[in-house]
Parts: sequence; structure tokens; C-alpha cells
Amino acid sequence: MNEREPVRRPGGRAARVGAAVHRAVTDLIGERGYGNFTVGEVAARAGVADSSIYRRWGNLESLLADVALTRLNAVSPMPDTGSLDGDLRAYVAQVAREITGPDGPAVLHLAVALSRNGQQGLRAAANLRAERMRQLRSMLDRAHDRGEHAPDAFDVLDHLLAPMYIRVLFDMGPLTADYLDRLVDRLL
Repeated sequence: MNEREPVRRPGGRAARVGAAVHRAVTDLIGERGYGNFTVGEVAARAGVADSSIYRRWGNLESLLADVALTRLNAVSPMPDTGSLDGDLRAYVAQVAREITGPDGPAVLHLAVALSRNGQQGLRAAANLRAERMRQLRSMLDRAHDRGEHAPDAFDVLDHLLAPMYIRVLFDMGPLTADYLDRLVDRLL
């Protein structure tokens, strides 16, 4: 008897279910806000059984943390333009597109809400910060290797990302190219 392990196909049913569930969560957060829906409502919106969600994520908090981490960590590859100035300008433009896109504000609100809601949320927030810092450090290390004076990763966070996030979270005006350029100019 030849026992073989089942072959998992990337993009198979599990991937489709995950994408549908993530889309349902993002839509529900955008429509109702954090904490105003159930696993059953996510399942119905995604077209899956709620048992599928419980089996894969365990509970609503774990699912929400997964959505936030997946979306906020899905930054495109770090820019490598050949200069720190160019890298930072490309990076802030990329982040601005992500956080102002159709789901950006909902995902940012989810990340903030999770960070205040139990151990799972605190872990999700810590993982998000660690990934953002890893990304920033890779860009800054490249600049340092080229002989450029690079700021600390926390300075980039404080002077570039924080103002962008605040503007989006509190609907304080658009992230225009001119605004993003001024942020980079002040940092450098």
C-alpha cells in the first residue's frame, strides 16, 4: 500500500477560502466598524461554514489579527532606487497608496483596535511593529552600506509613517505628493 501525503496546491481551495474570509472581514469592518459583527456573519459573507473559520483561526480575535497582519505587512518590496532620498520617497508613496486604498482606513482602524484588545491583539501589534522595523532597517542598512548618512528606523517611523497614519485614521486631509515630499525633506 502506497501512502502519500495529499498534495497542497498554492492557490487551491484553502487559499480561496482564506481570501474570501479576509475580504469579508475587511468589508464588514468598513461597513460596521470593529467589534460589530460575528464569525457567523463573516462566514455568511465569505460563503463558507463558520466551522471552517473556527477550525482555521480558532476565534474572531485570531482571525482579525491575521487580517490586520496580512494586510499591513503586505508592503511591496522595499524600494531600491540607489539613494536613500529616492528610497524614502518611493517608500512613503507606496505606503500612502496602501493605507488610502479602498480598504486602508478599515485595516488601520482594525490594527489600532486589536492593539487594545487582549493578548492576541497585543501580539498582532508587536508582530506588525517588528515587521515594519525589519523593512525599514533593510532600507537604512543599504543606505549605510552605500556610505550615506541614514537616520534611525524609529526616526523614519516617527517622522514619516506616524504622520501618515494619523492623517488617515483621523481623516485629516489627503496624503498628497507634496505632503509626502515635505515629510521626507524634514527627515533628511
